[in-house]
Amino acid sequence: MDVLAWLFARQRFGTKLGLERIQALLESLGNPQDKFKSILVGGTNGKGSTSSTLASILSASGKKTALFTSPHLSYFSERFLIDGQRPSEETLNAMIAKIKPHAQATEALFFEISTALACQYFAEQGVDYAVMEVGIGGRFDATNSLDPVLSIISNVALDHTDVLGNTVEEIAFEKAGIMRPNRPILSAAKEGAARVLQEQAKEKGAELWLVGEEIHRELLNLSWQGVSLKVKSSLGMLEVHSPLVGRFQADNVSLSVVAAQLLGVEPKAIQEGVQKTRWPGRLERIDYQNRAFLIDGAHNPDAAKVLRQTLGDLGVKDITLIFGANKDKDLEATLTPLAELASRVILTKASLIPKATSPASLQELWPSAELAANPKEAIDKALEQDSKSMIVIAGSLYLAGEARPILLSEKGEEFERHQ
Repeated sequence: MDVLAWLFARQRFGTKLGLERIQALLESLGNPQDKFKSILVGGTNGKGSTSSTLASILSASGKKTALFTSPHLSYFSERFLIDGQRPSEETLNAMIAKIKPHAQATEALFFEISTALACQYFAEQGVDYAVMEVGIGGRFDATNSLDPVLSIISNVALDHTDVLGNTVEEIAFEKAGIMRPNRPILSAAKEGAARVLQEQAKEKGAELWLVGEEIHRELLNLSWQGVSLKVKSSLGMLEVHSPLVGRFQADNVSLSVVAAQLLGVEPKAIQEGVQKTRWPGRLERIDYQNRAFLIDGAHNPDAAKVLRQTLGDLGVKDITLIFGANKDKDLEATLTPLAELASRVILTKASLIPKATSPASLQELWPSAELAANPKEAIDKALEQDSKSMIVIAGSLYLAGEARPILLSEKGEEFERHQ
């Protein structure tokens, strides 16, 4: 069996939170995670943007910087970037083959193997820093087996309630597990979630920096070209521009800027790194067959509301919505804010995702919607009508990941995906 196919087959064993297997796997590999400095980035929404921005800043400062994210958008190798570059197919296969016997001996699961794979690869490549995006929660996530020099919790909202808790306070407690004594923890969490983080930071002896308290930011400009803002803290004031779109990015960028300042990065490198940030599939505009498409991985109610607000900020009054979502999400609360903005709704499902909701089931929530069997059919259907409306694809990062290669005339992966 192809080693990548073997690894994807491990998804069928699901996700089990806990650190025993990942710690055993890392130990059998010689603890590669101890060979570089790591930063953990958790949160409900925005952790990928924050991770990508901070990694770009550290690369701009001259540090060899790795970025581990999950899930990937269209290609598995996207999870393991070094200074923005993916490993080659040959390198990736060799890495998996090397780790496979250790993974089998420790009965490690898919995400645990992916995390260990990142640590092994980053150590072998001699990176200075690895920015590691947390998978689910924090306290029992595989990435929490690392010992970060600082941690970030972008924000806290309701998601993965089946495993993390039914309130933002319960979820914040799980995410607070990535704090470390005497080390900085930065967050843009609000209200009840922020109070939990304050309590946990005090209990653990971590140094908490909250947006709105220790960190202040002023949004200067918002457009399709990104966001410009001033970031101010006791470490100084800096004006930056990010190409990432949406007012919510102001929080993510400000967290990355202050994190970089805490790591001793010079102002010029921070500005350069923020400017060079790329994060595909998140409010990403692509022109295809003379129509404007917007791809976004919004997959929970909070992210859907933010996407709607951003479209309003940018003057978009009418959209054609292509929507697909997974069964374990709050489907109605995610679909409704976006469908209300649309003159036309097309419901579909990601082809490679067994847990994707059928379009017919989604239609029960929005009866006037049209149905399409897969992303390609949905895109073709959206293009049938001659309209000036923007075509927005949202509801699932997996859907975004299958749609993006179609719009870019690329060939995506063909492995069934569960995580």
